[in-house]
Formats: sequence, C-alpha cells, structure tokens
Amino acid sequence: MLFRLAAVWLCCLAAAGAAGPFSDWRSQRPGARHLITPADLPPPLATPPAVKPPRLVRRPPGAWPRAPEGFKVELYARSARNPRLLRVAPNGDLFVAESAPGRIRVFRGVGRKGRAARESVFARGLDQPFGIAFYPPGPEPRFVYVAEPGAVVRFPYRNGELKASAPGQRVLELPGGGLLGGGHWTRDLAFSTDAARMFVSVGSFSNDEDTDKNPREFRRADILACDPEGKGLEVFAWGLRDPVSLAVRPGGGELWTSVNERDDLGDDLPPDFLTRVKAGGFYGWPWYYIGPNPDPRYPGRHMELKDRVLVPDVLVQPHAAPLQIAFYEGGPFPARYRGGLFAALHGSWNRSRPAGYEVIFVPFRGAVAEGGYEDFLTFITPEGWIWARPAGVAVGTDGSMYVSDDGSNSVWRVVWAGP
Repeated sequence: MLFRLAAVWLCCLAAAGAAGPFSDWRSQRPGARHLITPADLPPPLATPPAVKPPRLVRRPPGAWPRAPEGFKVELYARSARNPRLLRVAPNGDLFVAESAPGRIRVFRGVGRKGRAARESVFARGLDQPFGIAFYPPGPEPRFVYVAEPGAVVRFPYRNGELKASAPGQRVLELPGGGLLGGGHWTRDLAFSTDAARMFVSVGSFSNDEDTDKNPREFRRADILACDPEGKGLEVFAWGLRDPVSLAVRPGGGELWTSVNERDDLGDDLPPDFLTRVKAGGFYGWPWYYIGPNPDPRYPGRHMELKDRVLVPDVLVQPHAAPLQIAFYEGGPFPARYRGGLFAALHGSWNRSRPAGYEVIFVPFRGAVAEGGYEDFLTFITPEGWIWARPAGVAVGTDGSMYVSDDGSNSVWRVVWAGP
C-alpha cells in the first residue's frame, strides 16, 4: 500500500512539473509540486552561510500575483501599513495586524473593482501586534484577543463592531522581545475547539544559543498553553525555534504551526516546516534538527533527547520563512483544496538564491498532510524582481482567500472564477 501511494505521488509530481527538493524562485509555477524528505538533507555547511536580504522594488508595471488556472486575484486594500497576520471574524470582517504602527485594522465587504467597501481602525497604541483570535470560537465571540511580544491582551467584542468599545486588558504576560534586540517577536494564539485552552507561540531569543541555564531563553522556542484567563500556564511543546503561526484543523481540533528553522548551516539546511503539534512534543532546537540530526555547534549534547525529536509533517524550502497558515474548510475553490492548508512564505534573507515570496498549498487526506506542497500564489517576476513579501493568509466566510503582503503594503483577495 505504501509503495502504491508513493508511486501515485511521484506520478503526480511528474505531471505537475515538480522541481528538485531544494529549488529557488526560478522553479515557481502555480501548481508545481515540491517534496523534501529527511533523506534529502545535505551535510551541514555544504554551502557557506549567506546574508542576502531582499532588495524590494516598487511593483513593476504589469506585475501581479500569479495563481493556478481558474483563479482570479484582486487588489483588495492598499491602506494598511505593514500588514501581517489576518483573521476573519464570524460576520466576515477581515482583521489585519499592522505590526509596525501598532494597530488592528478592519476591512468589510467587497466594493468596486474588488476593493474593500469599508474600513476602520479597531485598536491602536499596541506594541507590535501580530496574533489575533476570537473567543469563544464560534458564531458569537465576546472578545478579540491580540498577541504582542510581551503580553496577550483582549478587547470586548460583538459581531460587527468596527472599533473597540473599551481599552485592552492584559490577560497573560509573555517572555518579552521586540525588533530591537529582543529576538523573535511574533506571537500568535489560537483556542482549542472546546474553548478551554489558549495556545500561544513564542519564538526563541537567539538563532541557536544553548538553552541550558540561559534565562533569555526561558519559556521561549515553545508553544505555551493556559486557560482563556491566562491561568495554569504550561509548556505544550518545545524545541521549536520560531513557531510563527498557529491554526486548529477544522473537524479534528489538532493544533498546527509554521516554524522558521535556524540559520548559518548553509543554503539548504535545515528546512523550515509546517507540522501538527503533539502535546509534550520535542522538535529539536537548539541541539537537533528534523529528527535526530545533531547541530554541529553542539556535538554530543543531550544525547538522551536524540531519539525523542519529532520529525515535522511537511518540510519547506530552507529559509523561505513560512509565516501565517490557514486551513481551507470549504467554499467555491475546487474540491481538492477542501481540508488543505495554505501558508504564506515571507521569503529568504540568508540564502544565496532567493526562496519563498509566495503562498503555498499543502493537500490533506483526512487529517494527514500528503507529504509535499504546491506553489499557489507567486509574486517574483520572471526577471527576478522582488516586490512583495506575503505574511498573512486567511479564508473568508464566502470561501475567498485573503493574503497580506508587507512588501507592497497590500491585501490581496483570491477568488475562484473557473468553470
């Protein structure tokens, strides 16, 4: 059975024009498939570490996100500044974290030429907001929770409100850290389907510092869990260098995350990843990566943990920087997308040839990711111009998909227009 499934997958890869396991932007074609396995990993420092930040340009004339045949891409909004994570309210409003100016902005409806019909600033004066979640999950939330680098705050909320009716209340203190010397600063949050637990992702302070007796890494590189009041805080999973985004799979309730792995081991090591998060699971950082592979900077350290390292479900192009993830529950997209996972790849800064700068799709079979991913929405021009950096992805109540792009300060909307 396993052999037959592998054969089917390989045939699909060939039919879709699959690229090699460690490709770059030149292989991006909407619908092209990629598969990286632990067996593909090169040795550490097979190539020297690279520092190559993107040189962003204004969107060139005629440049537009490219999607698979049958999809239409619309420019939904241009008024957001530094738009990052997106969440859709039960009434269909799109909440956008504007991290740099410290605001949460709301867009409503679709007007002329696919643009937002209305917008409002829901809350301002926040500290680098990123994660947004509605509580309790379901059609009638009472609060909007927002994650900052050092805290989770919540605002009273009723469906349809465009502005917060009261100041935010600090619910949970987090290990701090901002853009200026504070390590990884993004924090996301999600609630369990029974509304009993709140999960919060906290990235590491450093790239690869040893966590032993290191106060700067206390309760970092973890996914934390507590009740919605911030009580009973515990480590749900650990060894996750930078778990940027969280999502609960509809229909099953499993928690998933996107992780930016460590730098300075070469162009193609280690892969970033998307994975189901297992309670108590250890994912290797900083001593191991992608299973029992030892980080060469820590030879022989914590050998007792080597066989406990979990292998992630979906390996992604190294240094492509997956940020927000979102499941597609159902709607007008073709049936093959239902139940699958979308992820925004922000793009590399530490790879000699750029990678990322796209939205990818991971097909699922029931509760299980099928093993690889597909290019879905690509932004880099054929000439190699980088003008967009996808950061957030969310699915609207009408089944359309929204993508935030903090490279061109845009929010895009993807709709199915095919037969």
